[in-house]
Amino acid sequence: MTPHFDAFVAIDWSGAKGRRHKGIAIAEARHDAPPRLIRPGHIWSREEVLHWLLKRASKEPTLFGFDFSFAPPIIERGEYLLGEPGVPKTAREFWAYVDAKCDDEDLGAASFLEMAHRRHFYFGIADGVKADFMHFRQCDARLNAQGGRKTASAFDAIGAAQVAKASFSGMRLLHRLDGKVAIFPMDPLPEHGSAVAEIYTRIYLRRAGMTGAKLRTRAELNRALAGLGSKPARLSFEPNDHQTDALVTAAGMRALATQETGAFEPEGLTREIALAEGWTFGVL
Repeated sequence: MTPHFDAFVAIDWSGAKGRRHKGIAIAEARHDAPPRLIRPGHIWSREEVLHWLLKRASKEPTLFGFDFSFAPPIIERGEYLLGEPGVPKTAREFWAYVDAKCDDEDLGAASFLEMAHRRHFYFGIADGVKADFMHFRQCDARLNAQGGRKTASAFDAIGAAQVAKASFSGMRLLHRLDGKVAIFPMDPLPEHGSAVAEIYTRIYLRRAGMTGAKLRTRAELNRALAGLGSKPARLSFEPNDHQTDALVTAAGMRALATQETGAFEPEGLTREIALAEGWTFGVL
């Protein structure tokens, strides 16, 4: 049975240090209405997003999407952090492990990458050959085989395209959501309640017929939304790329969940992968 959601919320996440983050943007798509930004202009903290989500999740069935990896790769090598004793082997236990190792403010995870397990992350040429750090999950490999171009690894901690800091701070968030909101695909999806899923904006840009490049104007944004069968966004300002990512992804999640019968049962997703690595919603 395909779960019924009244709203689809996309959250463009940030792993940056500090308490407030200009890189966080939240958008929702409801029924056939144009997608809209939640509190545009507001500078969110990660803790604030957590509390907002829990409150919102209790009000109506909503699918929340976060653009970070819900776990590092483990299927290929058998361990999250190769050669490290005491590291769990399921995503849910690993979230707790990451949270216990971090002392950063606002659910940050820089201390995990920079001190607790520094040797596993690539920060620059001094660390050696970058390719030696680039390990991927099963859903990432499937997406790349389909031409999805997901080239960033959870162990890549350098540059604008890196996802490590956002992903590990996100795992701290998931630890706090665990048991309060269903987390796909680690948990069974509720028939009537809310759930959280992993998202990747490029999937929906490709489905919209776009190149996958960042969108920074209302005209570009609305071309992408039209490609997803959505009404244009009603904005009185030119959006930044965080806002367009959130708006396009919210509309894309809505289209995928309502049009693709196998959206929540993608080919290749096994119970082992679900519990250990997770899966990006939209990789079919």
